[in-house]
Amino acid sequence: MTKSIFIDGAAGTTGLEIAQRLSGRSEFALICLDERRRKDISARREAMNDADFVILCLPDEAVNDAAAMVTSGDTAIIDASSVNRVADGWTYGFPELKPGQREAIAKAKRVSNPGCYPTGFLALLAPLVSAGLLPADWPYTVNALSGYSGGGKAMIARFEEAGTIAARGYGYDLAHKHLPEMQKYAGLSHPPIFAPTVVNAFRGMIVEIPLPLFAMPSAAAAGTLRDALASHYASSPLVTVAGAAIPSELLMLDGADGRDDLQLFVAPAADGKSARLIAMLDNLGKGASGAAVQNLNIMAGLDEAAGLRIT
Repeated sequence: MTKSIFIDGAAGTTGLEIAQRLSGRSEFALICLDERRRKDISARREAMNDADFVILCLPDEAVNDAAAMVTSGDTAIIDASSVNRVADGWTYGFPELKPGQREAIAKAKRVSNPGCYPTGFLALLAPLVSAGLLPADWPYTVNALSGYSGGGKAMIARFEEAGTIAARGYGYDLAHKHLPEMQKYAGLSHPPIFAPTVVNAFRGMIVEIPLPLFAMPSAAAAGTLRDALASHYASSPLVTVAGAAIPSELLMLDGADGRDDLQLFVAPAADGKSARLIAMLDNLGKGASGAAVQNLNIMAGLDEAAGLRIT
């Protein structure tokens, strides 16, 4: 049976990429409003309550007002913003996070999409802390590079003005909105120190957690960490863990095609005293639109990888 989808905020980058992934799929039918009606509250409310699924691709400040328009008990919501990721009543939409998470998403009526940076961070750290292979009370740091597309229309315009910005470091107040999500779902005693940088490439992301294993109480060896990640993601169609042979460099290529998978690496020092945990993903793929479609597939009872770009 065909399921109807309404994307509120369909003209934004995330909404457009979701629509691309749903294009041509007979399982879903998009409810579309023209330019005039998509800004009309009554038209949006009607579309939401007529839909089987609503995907909110809105600015943070508009999300909960939009969610409150959904009064039909038959309509399920996926929120692509950061507003509800640690909120009561919302299921965290990271199927691979822990056992039972897919099942929780499948049953949920309100699912909050993970953030792009937290997707890489949590994919690396959460299984290892949960297994007791890394300490929960360590002061972790996370360094990350992202394409500028995740910053919305204003940031995209700033970067696409020729010759203006090569890179943008930010979050220097150490109060980034992703920190509660990172701390909660990794099971940490303290929020990590998060150092994000946006670079002059449209899409792509590298997230890294340095580990001084020699100083970390009860930390496992790098090979054990790699094996644990490989075991955790063994059944995942979207997450792969590289073997012991680590490439000499990892590149974010400007103009790269979109993709919805997630690649994880464990890079140890020769003496085994330290290691780097690294995640590579598309900030618009597994970090946003691809993750929303993956959750939609699960909630609709379909193959979770259907319609996704996996290389």
